[in-house]
Amino acid sequence: MPWLDPWRDAGEGLALQVEAGLTVAQALNAPGMAPVRFIPQSELPAGSAYEQHIYDTGCVPTRDGLHDFFNGLCWMQFPQAKKKLNLLQAQQIAQTGIQPVRGPARDALTVFDENAALLMAPDALWDALAAKDWQTLFGPLRPMWAHATLVLFGHALLEKLVYPRKPITAHVFRARAATNSIADMDAWLAATLSAPMLAAKPFAHLPVLGVPGWWPENESTDFYADASVFRAPRSAAG
Repeated sequence: MPWLDPWRDAGEGLALQVEAGLTVAQALNAPGMAPVRFIPQSELPAGSAYEQHIYDTGCVPTRDGLHDFFNGLCWMQFPQAKKKLNLLQAQQIAQTGIQPVRGPARDALTVFDENAALLMAPDALWDALAAKDWQTLFGPLRPMWAHATLVLFGHALLEKLVYPRKPITAHVFRARAATNSIADMDAWLAATLSAPMLAAKPFAHLPVLGVPGWWPENESTDFYADASVFRAPRSAAG
């Protein structure tokens, strides 16, 4: 699928290794491309916070399954950004401890890690997306998508899209990297992300199967008429 194009070079070979019998952790460790080591989930000490363990040891507890497979791929593709997210998470834990309910900053960090997508796009496209002006975004501005780059970052988002469904929605973060390369996006993200900035929820919401060229059914304008998926802004809905 088109959303997997940026992940294919690294992911296809690793998937074959898992299919051949390696655990997900073993397959991810083999290339030595990530700044962390992947360990079985069973090695996470009881009572230890997942994010804190990664920060303290450089080891990522990993289960066998698509969720942690995509998480490992993200560590390979976006090593600097993932390290920055982990640092910010550890700082939040140091400030507030482990609470039953995450605070706004730690919650936003988790949302980004799990469900973010990165969009480089002209102003008009971004403004229409942020306003949930679906008719403009996928109508008159539809040709402008050819000049945009959308890269899915969240590993939970990638996992969900293994079985594509129309309601699957990404938290879109506007990227301003110098080029379209993953390495430049990674470096830009690592320099840009901060807890206060993410706590302010700088996200737009995008049902990803609506992206032109990503799903055959969206060639019909009726695809976007589903108000349960392409929702009106809150003020308009109210």
